[in-house]
Amino acid sequence: MLRSVITLFSCAVLAACSTAPIGDIPERRATGPAVELPPMASFTAASPGAPTRPNTEMARDFLDLSFEMESGRPIPVLSRFEGAVTVALRPGAGPSSMSRDLDQLLTRIRNEARINITRVPHGGPTASITIQTLPRSQMQRAVPHAACFVVPRVSSWDEFRAARRSPATLDWTTLETRQRAAIFIPSDVSPQEVRDCLHEEVAQALGPLNDLYRLPDSVFNDDNFNTVLTGFDMLILRAYYDPALSSGMSRRQVANRLPAVFNRLNPAGRGGGSAGTEAPNREWISAIETALGGSTSSNARVAAAERAVAIAASSGWQDVRLGFSHFALARLTLPRDPDVSLVHFIAAGANFRQIGPNSIQTAHINMQLAAFSLTGGDADQALTLVNQALPTARLAENATLLSTLLMLKAEALELQGRVSEAAAVRLDSLAWARYGFGRDEAVRDRLTEVASLSPQNRS
Repeated sequence: MLRSVITLFSCAVLAACSTAPIGDIPERRATGPAVELPPMASFTAASPGAPTRPNTEMARDFLDLSFEMESGRPIPVLSRFEGAVTVALRPGAGPSSMSRDLDQLLTRIRNEARINITRVPHGGPTASITIQTLPRSQMQRAVPHAACFVVPRVSSWDEFRAARRSPATLDWTTLETRQRAAIFIPSDVSPQEVRDCLHEEVAQALGPLNDLYRLPDSVFNDDNFNTVLTGFDMLILRAYYDPALSSGMSRRQVANRLPAVFNRLNPAGRGGGSAGTEAPNREWISAIETALGGSTSSNARVAAAERAVAIAASSGWQDVRLGFSHFALARLTLPRDPDVSLVHFIAAGANFRQIGPNSIQTAHINMQLAAFSLTGGDADQALTLVNQALPTARLAENATLLSTLLMLKAEALELQGRVSEAAAVRLDSLAWARYGFGRDEAVRDRLTEVASLSPQNRS
């Protein structure tokens, strides 16, 4: 429901002249190379894979996502829009790609989740879901820890501000049937961040309101590895709007009908799996949020990440929570002790590869390890790691990760003396970087930072 600013350090790599990670250096860096940027690249037809877990586990995840808030508060009944759903985009600032990305998202929801959802012009009858952009600073004065968010029973920022004086108005747990919802997205961020907000907030305006860290293949997860709706997400939404369910049903009523719903919608998922539930570990969640938040000291964040690793290990977890704990600790120890950081990146990678060798989590680890390899002058290993990760980054439609991988590849190729190939790959990386990072200055800064990893540039 609320896309957190506690984001992944998704494209951070080692800086050249120190061990500080990209994105964590507060001072302004030198201007990037004077390169002419190509037109912005963009993704077209998405092709997410189908969910692979059994329907018993799909039903368990559906219930945990749909009948509890992120805070742990129970949701007494299922609530959804009944009938056709309309979406309106209020005129305002934002990247030129926003309207196209919204249309592509709604097309996917119609085709994959089979929800009757259409876009309507703003200014006509009040839409079911209204999307409004505002400067990030204005949004965060009202909701400090949100990068974007969705609220019920309102259709504009002014209505939202007025409703804050009556908190019950904005309480999702008091809904039985959804009538209106408003999504607020920052207008002054990159095209990819706007698109990511559209995917997560439209999905939660329609369906589940919870996030679960244990899910490896979903945007309903605050680790933010997945940034566009996956096959799992579309199946969850399709079940959410199945005719067998309706607004006002209790958890028990929904649970009784879900096996038949999922067996009909997902025949490949019949049989096997465990329907057992596991309450969220609030101590681990608190440790992760402290580790990835920006409101405490560096020492406190590292200590919190160490607690998260210890809790995950002592709990015997083998899912992505274990890998994510190591990943967070690796990122936080990178500026102070690269050797320790590398140990935890490798541990995270071992966990992620066991769950999914070609997962988006594994691609992020490959990017980090490729940066280490390039810094050490091992161009062959850097290329192997990058080439393994590139197809996943494209499939996941993650332009920030894709562009950084391509920049690393260009530097590795140049280190091998393959200068013309490097130039072509670098040009491709810049087109994706314009979508992923937005501002030209941010694109050039990332290019400079990645280039500085190469030993030949450092010398």
